[in-house]
Amino acid sequence: MTQSTGRDLRLDLNLLVALDVLLEEQSVQGAAHRLHLSEPAMSRTLGRIRKALGDPVLVRAGRQMVPTPHALAVRAEVSAVVERARALFAPGRDTDLRTVTRTFTILGHDSIAATLGAALFERAAREAPGIRLRFLSESHVDLPYLRQGTADLEVGVIDTSAPEVHVETVYEERMLGVVRAGHPLLSGELTPERFAGQAGHLIVSRRGKQHGPIDEALAGLGLKRRVVGTVGTYPASLFVLRETDLIGLISHWGRPLAEILGLVTFEIPLPLPAVGVGYAWHPRHDADPAHAWLRGCVRELIVQASRAG
Repeated sequence: MTQSTGRDLRLDLNLLVALDVLLEEQSVQGAAHRLHLSEPAMSRTLGRIRKALGDPVLVRAGRQMVPTPHALAVRAEVSAVVERARALFAPGRDTDLRTVTRTFTILGHDSIAATLGAALFERAAREAPGIRLRFLSESHVDLPYLRQGTADLEVGVIDTSAPEVHVETVYEERMLGVVRAGHPLLSGELTPERFAGQAGHLIVSRRGKQHGPIDEALAGLGLKRRVVGTVGTYPASLFVLRETDLIGLISHWGRPLAEILGLVTFEIPLPLPAVGVGYAWHPRHDADPAHAWLRGCVRELIVQASRAG
């Protein structure tokens, strides 16, 4: 068996680092900028990676480049290997957050970025200036984002069924109703009958579902509401509610978003189940100091937002 030289090892690690950045940026230009290389040099590196893997890795789709199925399949392992290699060849470096250069992808509803984004960006700038944060919106289909390495942390109501994923619930909450200021529903006693029949309802659903726990609670009382449609995110729903008489929903810790737009929240007069709010991550990040810092920041900010709400 032929032994690899130190030069070969460095070359292999360099290719892995380049592959990790290419899959993150999905752009030769972006990867070249991150690695301080020229675009021709980055293109040559991509060619070497393609030859080594026997796979195109990134393919053109219109004006963009997208990963191949094989690239998606190995993405998480490539990222993990690069992280372990950095820790091995630079012992203790990652314990000093100010020296860490990383991009973390956070998966969640748009309201997560709207509610936590400013504070999280500010904290990163103060404590870990080399860390970049990328918020990724939830898709209308369920994909193994954490397992694939597409996302590093999922935040919000976690409904993953992947057995290896770690989930930490920070607190439980019930949803609030939300309407425009001066809405007729705000005058007089709020009963289940008035809540169901006073006006049409707008549902927030990334999958376009038009039925949920509220409908089940109403059905238990022999009531039914009129759902006029759905939108994909809570921030989008608030702009619709501001200009109509529709009734919507918002979380307690998302209430500041509604108040900024002049909307009014209220307790829903139904026995609704509580939902857990927290975050989830893949166990390959357990021993990663930078990821532990991110988890700690997100946990503290969720607690603060829940108390404010």
